[in-house]
Amino acid sequence: MAELYLVRHGQASFGSDDYDRLSPLGVQQSTRLGAYLAAQSLRFDKLVTGSLLRHRQTAQGILSGMREAMTVEEDPDFDEYDFLGLYRAAAAQYPELQAEMQGGARAFYRGLKRVLQLWAKDAIDGALDERWEDFQARVARARRRIQLSGCRRVLVVSSGGVIGATTQQVLDAPARAAIELNLQIYNSSLSRYVFHAEAFSLGTFNATPHLHPAQDAGLLTYG
Repeated sequence: MAELYLVRHGQASFGSDDYDRLSPLGVQQSTRLGAYLAAQSLRFDKLVTGSLLRHRQTAQGILSGMREAMTVEEDPDFDEYDFLGLYRAAAAQYPELQAEMQGGARAFYRGLKRVLQLWAKDAIDGALDERWEDFQARVARARRRIQLSGCRRVLVVSSGGVIGATTQQVLDAPARAAIELNLQIYNSSLSRYVFHAEAFSLGTFNATPHLHPAQDAGLLTYG
């Protein structure tokens, strides 16, 4: 059986003008993950990221922590959904979401859960860059490419939405599971899957052994 290690990016810059950039803490999380992987003597045939800056910066931090150089492949199918675009479209139709969108982090993510539920039910009108079924299809497409790659161990850096949807699909769970899983995924966490050409199974989900929460609780973040 081959293995896929699917990593959520390190903490991004929530509340700033440019979310798509790791915070200093996000860089630390990524570097610590790389050091952990090296300590476990894990080596990868392929390293893939989405096309977002926070994905690429996380991969750089991992490689720095591993003290390795690898070619990094980009695959936009591992990109996150456009959560701000979805939020704006939903808030235009459901005005009560405006207050959630403009509130602090807790209010924002409470509102985001409802936005994602509306998206999954195709209950957001107007033009969207991507419908729920399109998002699901590209996540499945990206996973299938890994499945048929011929690699024995693959490391992918992506985002919470993609990891949640991948896990939901592998478990053959309903759409609401992808949303619930998405919103609990830690920054820089590891989800491990085992696969061959005809099967794909979940091994571990949302693991953070590199962050040692008992000693470094401040390193456990969601944003």
